[in-house]
Amino acid sequence: MATIDRGTGAAADRAGTPVITVFLADDNLLVREGVRALLTLEPDLRVVGVAADYDELVRGAEATEPQVIVTDIRMPPSFQHEGIDAAKRVRKGHPGTGIVVLSQYDDPEYGISLLAEGADGYAYLLKDRLAEGEQLATAIRAVATGGSMLDPAIVDSLLAPVRGDDLSPAEERLLTRIAEGRPLKAIAAAERTTPAAVAGEVDQLFVKLAREATAGSERALLRLRRLHQAIVDREEQGQALSRLLPTGLADKLQRDGRAIGQSERLVVTVLISDIRGYSTIAETADPTRLAAQLSEHRDVMCRPVLAQEGTVMQFMGDAVLAVFGAPLLLADHADRALAAALGMQAAQASLNRRWAAEGLPEFPLGIGLSTGEVAAALLGSEERLEYTVIGDTVNLAQRLQQWAAPTQIVMSEATRDALRRQVRAAPLAPALVKGRHTPVAAYLVRTAPTLEPEGG
Repeated sequence: MATIDRGTGAAADRAGTPVITVFLADDNLLVREGVRALLTLEPDLRVVGVAADYDELVRGAEATEPQVIVTDIRMPPSFQHEGIDAAKRVRKGHPGTGIVVLSQYDDPEYGISLLAEGADGYAYLLKDRLAEGEQLATAIRAVATGGSMLDPAIVDSLLAPVRGDDLSPAEERLLTRIAEGRPLKAIAAAERTTPAAVAGEVDQLFVKLAREATAGSERALLRLRRLHQAIVDREEQGQALSRLLPTGLADKLQRDGRAIGQSERLVVTVLISDIRGYSTIAETADPTRLAAQLSEHRDVMCRPVLAQEGTVMQFMGDAVLAVFGAPLLLADHADRALAAALGMQAAQASLNRRWAAEGLPEFPLGIGLSTGEVAAALLGSEERLEYTVIGDTVNLAQRLQQWAAPTQIVMSEATRDALRRQVRAAPLAPALVKGRHTPVAAYLVRTAPTLEPEGG
């Protein structure tokens, strides 16, 4: 049975020190309590609950909403990938949740596969090395801010078969950085060169390894190639996402004197969209075609957001998280968010009609809007920065999105009150949502609402 400490969900201790909340899952009682004991030694980490299987992890994490989940890979009921599957399920409902995967398997394939899926906010550590130093605490702090981490032992086992006298110190250094999962841009910055030059050096290194490969090193070469492709994919994803952000965002924030980790309080409107029944669609759809549809869906969804000067913060599987009013201050952020939501529904309806004519599954879309105060901050390092917003307003947008049926838009009472233009919307019966002790009032925007000037 899951154990939940409902008295430790605060974001700071009594002295006001920021605290990272952690939910721990492992079917082995000794391991679970041992890890808990390790974490109690860290003043900035607080365990808010524990679980022993998939269902307990999902229920417990939903109840406590931790910043980080620390989980074993294999747990009951089938001892396959329950831990990471459950963590990903929780993360879909709570974007930004960090995940630290604990495993007894030192096969590099596990770490590589984690990176290949997109490693932001993930760490992979070996259980038998947890007592060595502060590796676990470091990993938790890293994923809490969107970073990633591979156990050094995984890196060593990945590189050992190909290390030797034939590699120069520069090649050894490049190989290690690749295995650590560092993006090409970060490697280029460290070497004071260009990403294109680094990519060329990596290709030359692989050619050299292939030419001199023995039976033992070919497996490592295959792993390196897969890891290289994973890093290239992540690089391409980052470049694609950067097109959705205001030009020079990080540079602008730093020019304005914003330090990494420094936050500011802003009032914004958060938009979260989600495809209804996506898991059911995925069960019967052709994976290749479905991936192409999801890519087209994301592209089409971003256009109305950008047209209203919003910022696409994150893609979360089949969901999109956008914010209006940060980092670009917008007095009419609520109006812009609603206009973007209407544009997204109209664009998806058009896309669905075309897909239906082509015999492809449609994507029914639900959207939630929430207005309120958030903490906005630059997180990460000099090599990799992420601008993000955190707070109850984001969580409420997620909850309201869940209330929206296909083609619907549900907005909070605060969003309705912040609109500068009147909108025809039907009040919903107040209801409780997780994290709130009083019922939440919300409004259902009509399918084709008519916006009228205030007082008109």
